Amino acid sequence: MPHNLLKIFNHLLEIGHLTEHQRIESLRRVFERDFDDTLNFRTKLIRPIKKDGQHTVDATFRHLITRDDYDEKGKKLGRSFEMARSLRLHWIKHHLLESSPAAIEIFSFQDRVDGRDRVRTYIYDHENKYVIILEPQKSKLDYYIITAYHLNEPGGEKQIKNKLKNRLPDIH
Repeated sequence: MPHNLLKIFNHLLEIGHLTEHQRIESLRRVFERDFDDTLNFRTKLIRPIKKDGQHTVDATFRHLITRDDYDEKGKKLGRSFEMARSLRLHWIKHHLLESSPAAIEIFSFQDRVDGRDRVRTYIYDHENKYVIILEPQKSKLDYYIITAYHLNEPGGEKQIKNKLKNRLPDIH
């Protein structure tokens, strides 16, 4: 498991052979290494997402390794582990530091989320088909990390490209 701490971008973490407990432990160590109190994007700190009105590192970790599940009618059922996100957990810091500027597009877009308009900032790696979504805090001083995922679903890359075409003039 410690070998995952040595993985660099764009190699994938090795978690497929681990038990569920070992997998979570290994991913947690990678997450704790990368998401310290000084992780930022440009000049703004990255903060954990809010859950029940509180910032929580555990909710952020779970969100970065799981995906939403829906029933056939589109009703949200909860979240379940997603291998594609988890294998790339260590890619987040690489992208937030803009270590491969030629491969990424950074833009802001006005999303409709839960019936409300929200400006979100996207870091889109077009070479590796990977996206990170940040949301500025109300104070505009820091960002919440909303999610990060591999664009492996049908229509996922098309959706990001459409957002890129309709991006806001400034990055928020």
